[in-house]
Amino acid sequence: MNLQTTYMGLNLKNPIIASSSPVSENVDNIRALEDAGAAGVVMFSVFEEQLRMETAAMDHFTHQGTESFAESLSYFPELEEYNVSPNRYIDLIARAAGAVDIPVIGSINGITNEGWIQYARQIQEAGAAALELNMYFLAADPNETGAEVEQRYLDIAAAVKNTVTIPVAVKLNPFFSSIANMAKRLDDVGIDGLVLFNRFIQPDFDLEELEVVPNLSLSSASEIRLPLRWIAILFGRIQASLAATRGVHSANEVIKYVLAGADAVMTTAAILKQGIPVVGKFLEGLTEWMERQEYESVELMKGAMSQKAVADPEAFERANYIKTLEHFKRHHASMMPW
Repeated sequence: MNLQTTYMGLNLKNPIIASSSPVSENVDNIRALEDAGAAGVVMFSVFEEQLRMETAAMDHFTHQGTESFAESLSYFPELEEYNVSPNRYIDLIARAAGAVDIPVIGSINGITNEGWIQYARQIQEAGAAALELNMYFLAADPNETGAEVEQRYLDIAAAVKNTVTIPVAVKLNPFFSSIANMAKRLDDVGIDGLVLFNRFIQPDFDLEELEVVPNLSLSSASEIRLPLRWIAILFGRIQASLAATRGVHSANEVIKYVLAGADAVMTTAAILKQGIPVVGKFLEGLTEWMERQEYESVELMKGAMSQKAVADPEAFERANYIKTLEHFKRHHASMMPW
């Protein structure tokens, strides 16, 4: 079986990429991921706030208005609490890129186009094969319009794209009014890849201490459905490569994402839960399925179940929605309490 694929112009030996996670904080782990069969590694994210802290600009963010809202200080960790400083991050990318043959992809997490554009260039100079923009931004200002929020994403993407020559991907969230239009506009500014979808971390409340506390729940396989739908819709309609992330816990999810049209499939939760060798299990399952279904290559699989050939994707989705509801009613009517 030929498992090769192309993602943002990068030739990959297979579709599986280890997505951004603490696993990539160690060069030995990155080597182990390559040995297990991973075709690429996205480094853990360096945060815009880290860069701002180094220039003392974070003081404005963390202290403005704290006379009235002192608890807001707890939202931002002290600089020394970050595992890797920006300078060490650059060094780690350089060492990782020199230690493995697979692409090492840098990752920046930010919400403005100030203070970290130059850093994107440094990531490229360190040897990163590509750069992923992880825009973790919650639009909570009631005075900021949807158009303004979208423009913020586009401005950042364009600024970074104009700064580096390596491929640039945007890790997109699913909360835009028109995901398809946003994807097209990012495509128009020259973004090389879209990673669907960013998974926002939701905070929780400590009822005893009355504090906002961090809460991280790893994804489940059921979460595949949202990115699966949109990859199937976007396949063949934009020039940018499509990567899937979220809910990848077995070879089944890898196969489904590729059939929808993904050029690459990224996983974090499975590696954290099952260990680095799980990548090899994914590849075994993918190969066995391809042999059973008589697919000679991943390229032939790609987009086989997308909506590229459907003239009206909206009508297709509407019909599928009605069909799903009718199927549920027929098969679960006896379980209903009335």
